[in-house]
Amino acid sequence: MSGHSRWAGIKHKKGLADAKRGKLWTKIVREIAIAAKMSGGNPDSNPRLRKAMDDAREANMPADNMKKAIQRGTGELPGVTYEELVYEGYGPSGVALMIDLTTDSKNRTAGEIRRILSQHGGNLGETGSVGWVFSSKGIFTVEKSKTTEDQLMSVALDAGAEDINSEDAEFFEVTTLPADFEKVKKALEAAKIPTVSAEITMLPKTYVKLTGTAAQQMLSLMNDLEDHDDVKNVYANFDIPKEIIEASAK
Repeated sequence: MSGHSRWAGIKHKKGLADAKRGKLWTKIVREIAIAAKMSGGNPDSNPRLRKAMDDAREANMPADNMKKAIQRGTGELPGVTYEELVYEGYGPSGVALMIDLTTDSKNRTAGEIRRILSQHGGNLGETGSVGWVFSSKGIFTVEKSKTTEDQLMSVALDAGAEDINSEDAEFFEVTTLPADFEKVKKALEAAKIPTVSAEITMLPKTYVKLTGTAAQQMLSLMNDLEDHDDVKNVYANFDIPKEIIEASAK
């Protein structure tokens, strides 16, 4: 199994810690505002906004904060104008990186991201340099202690999931096409199968195995990138042993 599920689990735990110091709220507020600006303030007809509001509730964000973020997005309240960017680049040992950002200053953000990459043995690449490594997929991570493989297969595959990976000792990984994400999510919720993480992500087609110093350097880079206020998501094609990822989270 790739390092994706392991990192997703760590990100989930890290997100709960981030919420305590406000970082996660800042990122979610931006996502709500952008989603509302692009497709309106009604979550019933705006899947991106609905997902952002689900993330906000999981992070215990007050409803009033969500409402104001929506109103800033729709223009009912004044607010900062954010621009969405995607940077492509490389981490240690040639690991491919795609970085989703929201920023109110492209020049400032570019300089800061370039500096973080450089500090960890990475660099920015040209547009299209690593995009071919990834494909857009819906991913659900489910703890094996919460369901059986037979139940998960029955529910997820019937709802349109592409595949279920059971190789990891602790997690199932359910893969869907982006268009089927909401349908599978609702089916899992109806069957009362909880998820550790549920997201539409960029899944690598190939992986770079890392251990030792290179693995530590890569995880340090991921942490620093994800701690940046303008970074929404980081996608990378590393494959790092579970024990190294878990040790890095302590």
